[in-house]
Amino acid sequence: MTWDTVDLEWSGDIATVTVDRPEALNALNVETIEAMGEAIAEARTEEARVLVVRGAGDDAFIAGADIKYMKDLSTPEGQAWGELGHSVANALERFPAPTIAVVDGYAFGGGCEMAMACDIRVGSESALIGNTEIDLGIIPGWGGTQRLPRLVGEETAKRMIYLGQRLDAETAREEGLLGEVVPDDEIDDRVAELAAELAEKPAFALQAAKDAIAQGYSDIGGLDYEKRTFGGLFGTPDQREGMDAFVENREPDFE
Repeated sequence: MTWDTVDLEWSGDIATVTVDRPEALNALNVETIEAMGEAIAEARTEEARVLVVRGAGDDAFIAGADIKYMKDLSTPEGQAWGELGHSVANALERFPAPTIAVVDGYAFGGGCEMAMACDIRVGSESALIGNTEIDLGIIPGWGGTQRLPRLVGEETAKRMIYLGQRLDAETAREEGLLGEVVPDDEIDDRVAELAAELAEKPAFALQAAKDAIAQGYSDIGGLDYEKRTFGGLFGTPDQREGMDAFVENREPDFE
């Protein structure tokens, strides 16, 4: 299959899904998130031994979800949008082979959530990452309330979610949100090296290890609660003001 805003490329048994909207900092709209899910499913069907997820261009992994699309959603539409994002994040988390997020540049909101759904996160020195939804009058809606505390601890997660904090690459590594940080011009080589090393490992044992690790933190109830709460915020005064302010490039005035 081919898509306008997502590419699926192969290097041997290593599949790379690239979000290709550099003019929009790879922000995820409906077309792109659906294509991303289809590309992940195709990589699964073709039995990729490693799946790499990255963004096109030099500025962003995935800068977030498309706020111009989100700002006028009703509660039912917000619920459907949350379910769509969850389906793709869950497909990454449950992919039967190791997944690597190449966090090169901005990774905010939904972009941060897609990175957290991957097994391994490699960041460039210019990476900037965070769950910044609070300033839009909503909460993380694609798994962030559940996955972020698991990675960085409850206190740091609450500070990031409540305050919309953005972490630079080295801070994100220290907090456990990135596994390693490399110079910008070395990230492609490092990811290729890491993916090749993983692809040589025994596939059945890797899948068993991934499944066993997941048993320790699986919380379907928490993810379902997040989806319902996320959708319920659409149509509130906070959501309308937060997203209008973003689109109009001004500071929000929450009541």
